[in-house]
Amino acid sequence: METQELHRGRLIDHIQLVVRDLSAARTFYASVFEALNIPMGGEGDGFFWADELFVSTPDSKAAQGALTGRYHLAFQAQSRAMVDAFYKAALANGGKDNGAPGERAYHPGYYATFALDPDGNNIEAVYHGEAKRSAPSVHITF
Repeated sequence: METQELHRGRLIDHIQLVVRDLSAARTFYASVFEALNIPMGGEGDGFFWADELFVSTPDSKAAQGALTGRYHLAFQAQSRAMVDAFYKAALANGGKDNGAPGERAYHPGYYATFALDPDGNNIEAVYHGEAKRSAPSVHITF
């Protein structure tokens, strides 16, 4: 697995999910990433990636070990409207409701939604409220 351009420094270095149906996963993640304005990074033999997330089949060279169960993964959204769009995109593309958009008690302004992806992973989109970043990400090229 090789990439020529990476963005790092947004909380997660990378996560890899191993899925049963790569096509269903690609449909789901491409749609929710479009709602969050995150471009797909690319794909290879038995895997695809976007930002810090790699998704592969169990027999991909990128995967090691066996399927281990359900994961929780939260993506950052830039607004409440993006959280809402994520929820609609997830449900329209193979996801199942696991918590409609709304404020959560984690901290003031925490606005999030949860959807189960086609493999049952709990995928969240969260907007933490107005904030300033020193940079959108660290841009690395090879």
